[in-house]
Amino acid sequence: MSEAQSDPGRRKFLVGATVVVGAAGVAAAATPFVLSMLPSARAKAAGAPVEVDISKVESGMMITQEWRGQPVWVINRTPEMLAQLAKNADLLRDPNSEDSSQPDYCKNINRATAKHPNLLVVVGICTHLGCSPVDKMKAGDSGGMGSDWPGGFFCPCHGSKYDMSGRVFKSMPAPLNLRIPPYTFMTDSRLLIGDDKKGA
Repeated sequence: MSEAQSDPGRRKFLVGATVVVGAAGVAAAATPFVLSMLPSARAKAAGAPVEVDISKVESGMMITQEWRGQPVWVINRTPEMLAQLAKNADLLRDPNSEDSSQPDYCKNINRATAKHPNLLVVVGICTHLGCSPVDKMKAGDSGGMGSDWPGGFFCPCHGSKYDMSGRVFKSMPAPLNLRIPPYTFMTDSRLLIGDDKKGA
């Protein structure tokens, strides 16, 4: 009989040591796999809120800001553009934005906050197949949209049309209004897109 067979304490030690070394090996092999499933710093940054300086966005002007890989338009609508919105109701598929995606504080005719009704913050991606509409903000025929065009956006891929609140017109391929992301005003000239925890 060998010495290892005759010493139960040594046997327990060897079994325990083998289990510990085996567990360490499994942990070492699993660590890269588990880490690969966690989001990278770049992925985390892509979903992070984006701060936008809107101090130079004059009346009638639009700027584009990227958020989560998508274009977000910030439009400072003129009083004439805002006045037109109520006149569009009969032409729209979802005039009250009941079926569309927007924060509760933007569920109104302007699809904007009560404090800044002139500022439209909207994801510039058509709700039909994901193309990016072009701005045709000027009312009338000057943009090639016809003399009865109230101003808005036109998707060149399949012809969907949206008004100046991003609401889709009837009989268009797009099923929903343009999406309004969560956002909040840090100041009157600073906007945070992607976070509305501070309140609109």
